[in-house]
Amino acid sequence: MNIGIATDHHGVKQKEKLIKYLQKKGHTIYNYGTDSEESVDYPDYAFLIGEKINEDEIELGILICGTGVGMCIASNKVRGIRCAKIDNVKEAKLSRLHNNANVISLSSYMSLTKMKDILDVFIKTRFTGEERHILRLEKVDNYFN
Repeated sequence: MNIGIATDHHGVKQKEKLIKYLQKKGHTIYNYGTDSEESVDYPDYAFLIGEKINEDEIELGILICGTGVGMCIASNKVRGIRCAKIDNVKEAKLSRLHNNANVISLSSYMSLTKMKDILDVFIKTRFTGEERHILRLEKVDNYFN
């Protein structure tokens, strides 16, 4: 699977380890930065992941920032992106099964082991495609104020 990963300055160390981990599992990983612990603006990286999904360069995106919240909020501003801020394996599974999330946002304060467990589930879980979930997602996609 083609997967993109991006972080702000808080997630650089975890990102490098996750890239190696996911590559060993056979995934093609696109590193969209940042690669420095100097302060950067997280929205730039969140928007980039969304754009790469919309360009069909990647199928899923992984975002990491301090809390994971900022990246999630910014990512969801990109049309067609359904980013979920995830804290555990159950949320990872349900975000894919019911919400067809295509981007995951994680906190850099989470342990690397927990991140790996969450990502394994997020990546392998597929959307159910049940009509009730499709109708709910269409409501979200069609809402503009």
